[in-house]
Amino acid sequence: MMRKINLSLLITLNLTLLTACASTPSAEPYIKILTSDKQNVHVDAWRITNADLGITPDIPWSVTKTTLRGGEQEGVDIITINNGKMKIVVIPTRGMGVHTVKSGDITLGWNSPVKQVIHPKFINLHDRGGLGWLKGFNEWMCRCGLESAGHPGEDQFINNTGDTAKMNLTLHGKIANIPASQVHVIIDKKPPYRIHVRGRVDERMFFGPKLELWADISTTPGSNTLRFDDLVTNHGHFPQEMQLIYHANYGPPILEKGSKFIAPTKRLTPFNANAAKAVATADTYLAPTPGFVEQVYCYYPLADKDGRVTVMLHNAAADKGIAMSYPISQLPYLTQWKNTAATKTGYVTGIEPGTGFPYNRKVERKFNRVPKVEPGKAKRFTLDVSILHGKDAINSTAKKIAAIQGNTKPQIDTVPPDID
Repeated sequence: MMRKINLSLLITLNLTLLTACASTPSAEPYIKILTSDKQNVHVDAWRITNADLGITPDIPWSVTKTTLRGGEQEGVDIITINNGKMKIVVIPTRGMGVHTVKSGDITLGWNSPVKQVIHPKFINLHDRGGLGWLKGFNEWMCRCGLESAGHPGEDQFINNTGDTAKMNLTLHGKIANIPASQVHVIIDKKPPYRIHVRGRVDERMFFGPKLELWADISTTPGSNTLRFDDLVTNHGHFPQEMQLIYHANYGPPILEKGSKFIAPTKRLTPFNANAAKAVATADTYLAPTPGFVEQVYCYYPLADKDGRVTVMLHNAAADKGIAMSYPISQLPYLTQWKNTAATKTGYVTGIEPGTGFPYNRKVERKFNRVPKVEPGKAKRFTLDVSILHGKDAINSTAKKIAAIQGNTKPQIDTVPPDID
């Protein structure tokens, strides 16, 4: 015998279920296309907040798209992620680089003599003997690559007739001065609500490289960490050499007299004879020094049991800093660039994980530091950068790095390598 059904209770249950389904965010991420060469789309100005998506996290966040006007920054796209704790300024027009990151009283970036965010159309990479890249150099993070990275100069390649030919490479390659052809904002609708700015940058030419970079910069609301998750694909029919250096640049307040760089190290080598003079103090920094000549150091880092490298740069008081963490299998080499020159000249240091060091490609090839991407294949590169507030965060990271170093005594070379 069937039991009687309470009709009013059934209606109440159904209404409750319908209301719950209507208020539950879709599991599919939100996607906004801001630029698309295939769809002929370009959005000049746009903004979205957590409230627009019906998401109510503990910390409100937003993503804003603007277009710069005036001078040599005319037409440059800027996307700002405000995760409630950090503001991350991404530049799709400049190869998906990041101009600045700000969290409280800490800014990741530097006071470059280049004041505008220069549009690539105003840059000639071959200026000043291949140093034209420097005309737009003012970002916190810019990628060097992809066909080549490092110092300008003559290199050899096999041309379309199969003969050996010569070419003049420019400083740090082309990728930082190529506008993105696709730019998407992607927001996960499930906790922790990761926010992505993703873009495709193509480095292609006939009888040349056919490399594609999908660059992804992401963070979560309230976090002090941002992540780079990049994929480089070879769309050619032959193996393609590629180089990639993450050129991260720091000025005050993290860089000052007495700042320290800490890295778990197997071997440290000065880049040239000038750097060799101060190799014993490579880990410490001077105040702004007029006439200072840049010093570069090449590190062979150590990794933890999970295969990850962690390095740190902190100020003299050890209460402000940054940590960088990444797989050593992807980025096996690390460069430290010290340019503690006068403030107006550019007081800055670079901490630069990479596939190699910033010598000219012919030198890197000699030392087997130029990887190849097979036809139709891709290489992934991931890098986490955390802003460290307070002595506890600095001390905790220092202990982690010390544990990776363990009992390994680093080899400190007092003379640069023979690169001839």
